[in-house]
Amino acid sequence: MFTGIIEELGSVAALERTAGGAARLTVRCRKVLEDTRPGDSIAVNGVCLTGVGLASGGFSADISPETLDRSNLGLLRPGDPVNLERALSPTGRLGGHIVQGHVDGTGEFLGLEDLGRENWWLRVRYPAALDPYLVFKGSVAIDGVSLTIADLSAGVLAAAIIPHTFRNTTLGSYRPGARVNIETDILAKHVEKLVRKLQLTERLTVDKLRDMGY
Repeated sequence: MFTGIIEELGSVAALERTAGGAARLTVRCRKVLEDTRPGDSIAVNGVCLTGVGLASGGFSADISPETLDRSNLGLLRPGDPVNLERALSPTGRLGGHIVQGHVDGTGEFLGLEDLGRENWWLRVRYPAALDPYLVFKGSVAIDGVSLTIADLSAGVLAAAIIPHTFRNTTLGSYRPGARVNIETDILAKHVEKLVRKLQLTERLTVDKLRDMGY
């Protein structure tokens, strides 16, 4: 499990295609290697990968065809920056929100509007299939970065980007049209499935959800 609080900006050393449509990614980094052992999980742009081939200057990870199809990792090129986060330790702080590293799909980066004083307004177009899991003031992970949804309109989500996030993640490096990984809130997925199973015939209200334990 991760929190969406990026620990380090790494850079892609190589992305090599392997048999069966898979790939091996090699990333240059330092901080996330501290106390990391072979087989530990590292989130790369929000995708949970298993670190292997650990060395003083980086690590490698194998990427399955399904992950390549569902995320933007297959688009990476040598030199590209990537957001990195180690798995949450039992004594760590949950500073962002619960992020599994299981990307639900990719969205289209539309742009960053300068709000002044190094604050920005991020806009991302998301797939219609993810709409049930996105709510105003809810959490979402964009390329592994934990963000709070500040606006939802016509298939576009927006979030405010503070100076620290802008400086220490990849979000400030994208051009319009870039693909970004989206992971919705796991709690929203569970609620949506429960509601479908109950096959509610009456209107769902806040009181009804409270009665159900939410």
